[in-house]
Amino acid sequence: MIFTPKTEAELAEIVAGLSAPVRLQGGGTRAVGHSVAQDVLDMSGIRGVVDYEPGALTLVAKAGTPVAEIEALLATEKQRLSFEPMDHRVLLGTQGTPTIGGVVAANVSGPRRISVGACRDFALGVRFVDGMGRAVKNGGRVMKNVTGYDLVKLMAGSWGTLGAMSEVSLKVMPCPETEATLAVSVTDAAAAIGAMSAALGSAYEVTGAAQNGPVYVRIEGFAPSVAYRLDALEALLARFGAVERLDAEASGALWQGLRDVRAFAASAFVTRVSLRPTDMPAFLAAARAGHSFEAQLDWGGGLAWLASDKESLADFAQSYCTAHGGHATRIKGSFEACAFQPEAAGVARLSRGLRQRFDPKGLFNPELMARG
Repeated sequence: MIFTPKTEAELAEIVAGLSAPVRLQGGGTRAVGHSVAQDVLDMSGIRGVVDYEPGALTLVAKAGTPVAEIEALLATEKQRLSFEPMDHRVLLGTQGTPTIGGVVAANVSGPRRISVGACRDFALGVRFVDGMGRAVKNGGRVMKNVTGYDLVKLMAGSWGTLGAMSEVSLKVMPCPETEATLAVSVTDAAAAIGAMSAALGSAYEVTGAAQNGPVYVRIEGFAPSVAYRLDALEALLARFGAVERLDAEASGALWQGLRDVRAFAASAFVTRVSLRPTDMPAFLAAARAGHSFEAQLDWGGGLAWLASDKESLADFAQSYCTAHGGHATRIKGSFEACAFQPEAAGVARLSRGLRQRFDPKGLFNPELMARG
């Protein structure tokens, strides 16, 4: 059965009457993991921009509002979602329309996260329906069982396991006048991370540092400032390899491709690994000892996208992250095992406690983020 609420009141009524678990779905573009629920709660009908104040840099939208609609509205005022949310459709081969609720629920954040923060850092408020069918608002009516919780941070990245989000409030930012990118030829992962670290550690306000073949370093801002910083960064990075410049148009197209990991669209299995940048070369070396894969690095080497033709690479990555810190997510694959990094015992107890408070009947996306 597919439930299709159009308002928060309808959503609350549906949830209050549920007798079986449901799989929450927004635009249907992020087919990550596997929920055991057979029924679907389709949130895409709860849509529309509620309030937009360009002067205050704030926007309030219902969860099912398409991201493209929000970006088009912001563009009229030369503003944007600075956390640069990824569009998973090319990588995963999915259809549908990305929604702002799905972006917040998965904490979807692009290459600019390294300089400005993640989606959750721009989320100001949230409305959602809990597992008892009660509407909860961050900063408004506070229920006894949520007192003391930062609801926005809890909901961002919860993948719909704590509640059905109906509305989000976001901070938006002005668009820069221009951007440019330096492409640096490097010989290995250690050199790549060295180049990215040097750029990010400089005073030149880098807003993206990634590698897929060459290292790419992006800067944004007023044209004279960008020109000055390009010259300074080129001199800084020349010791790592030959440097090429990309103008604003080429830079924009490049980073959209990196953001969406389009290079791995044809790959059968894609794993996303987050580790300390200094630990990433050792991880990649250990992984290559037993697996064949391609890698795209982002966030100065703190994030790696791995494309392979075997599921076993994801198993290795999750085991490695358990032993060395960090986490690995099966973004594309069979999902016979849990897609998400197994939680440490203490974290698992906290997660179970949160789910018990917000969704005591286990209605929302059961076993999506942890099996058993």
